[in-house]
Amino acid sequence: MTYIEESLSAGEQVEGLFRLHWIAWIPMAIWILLAIPTFGLTLFIALYEYLRLRFQERGVTNKRVILKQGIISRRTEEMRLKSIETVEIDQGVLGRIFGFGTVKITGKGVSDFLFKGIDDPLAVKRRIESIGNSID
Repeated sequence: MTYIEESLSAGEQVEGLFRLHWIAWIPMAIWILLAIPTFGLTLFIALYEYLRLRFQERGVTNKRVILKQGIISRRTEEMRLKSIETVEIDQGVLGRIFGFGTVKITGKGVSDFLFKGIDDPLAVKRRIESIGNSID
């Protein structure tokens, strides 16, 4: 069971889970390739990078947007949908070509948070805004 599923309150349901784009995994692949001839510290770096990406969760429920990070420890950022002011996309040239980017969520009186390296950021933005609009 994921953190997002475990943290649901009464009447709350998961509306969408957002995955990383395949390009976010490239640094881990590079570390693995470097580890093959040396089989040293680079293997541990590759393993750490894999676990770091594997244990990230990004999603939206009918009440809030959630970002969870951490392998052993846990760091979460959550924002109630009612508190969201803007949902912005940052997508460079390569992001436009390959379909990845960063989604920045800004809220009232709450710090911003980012979904980095997210697959299809425009669909993520639409999903968050459509759920937010349905609760107004």
